Amino acid sequence: MDWHAPLITLYLAVCHHWQEGGWAQAQRHAPYADLDFTDEEVVTICLFAVALEQKRQIKDIHRHAGRYWRDWFPRLPGYGAYVQRLNRLADCFPALLERFCETGETVSFAGLVDSMPVILARQGRRFNAKVAPELASSGYCPTKRLYYHGVKVHVVGDVQSGTLPSPRFIGLAPAGLNDGPALKQVAHLLPYQELYADKAYEYLKRMHGLPFTVMTPVKKPKGQTHLDAADAWLSRAVSRVRQPIESLFNWIEEKTGIERASKVRSSQGLLVHVFGRLAAAMFVRSVLPQSA
Repeated sequence: MDWHAPLITLYLAVCHHWQEGGWAQAQRHAPYADLDFTDEEVVTICLFAVALEQKRQIKDIHRHAGRYWRDWFPRLPGYGAYVQRLNRLADCFPALLERFCETGETVSFAGLVDSMPVILARQGRRFNAKVAPELASSGYCPTKRLYYHGVKVHVVGDVQSGTLPSPRFIGLAPAGLNDGPALKQVAHLLPYQELYADKAYEYLKRMHGLPFTVMTPVKKPKGQTHLDAADAWLSRAVSRVRQPIESLFNWIEEKTGIERASKVRSSQGLLVHVFGRLAAAMFVRSVLPQSA
């Protein structure tokens, strides 16, 4: 793929976002920034390097931009100054993610929810982890059978036949917070009649007044080795409906390496890592096909 056209498309999208008010976060967090190198350029380089060049670390992103994109970004500062500028723009990335996630006004009958880990430190190293204490904590990921220090990304998306779900809500929670309580804060706002989840979200079934029915695989009662036929069928059906959101997570991880965050050194850096990679992935999925 010729990289020039996607780069221009991304830069124009970022500039359009700034013109519509994105500059407010930028001005608040970087009031003394060198305007010879704009905030729009800072963000564009980061997103493009992640989305289309598969660069995972900020140092690699900066090195790649300096080596191959100098003609496009002649005022690119040194690595330290670039990192400082990028971290000051951390609050801009969630809004860009929302822009790239446009789901439209039509709401699916059913929604899917799941979480994925973002790992700052794993196994024994988690005990000494001190990065982003106001955002991260220690928890366990049963899918990976892994104890880690970090955060979880929770995604709620529309069920869409034959394709990956479109994210309607994306949130961040400490790794130690169980999935059900983490979603509790926004559960009443979700516009579905049915919500398909794994067993970690069974907590929602005990909440009163939800506008939707929570569908999860059936847990085996204590002392019972097998589910009866009806419960086994229901569990398989729920798992099949949920499979696309697991595929979405696998695709995001393959595109961005979002789960591996051991090089992050600050809370702002963690926000850039999580929401920057999510925005990069959604740009590839939602914006590039439209511009082709």
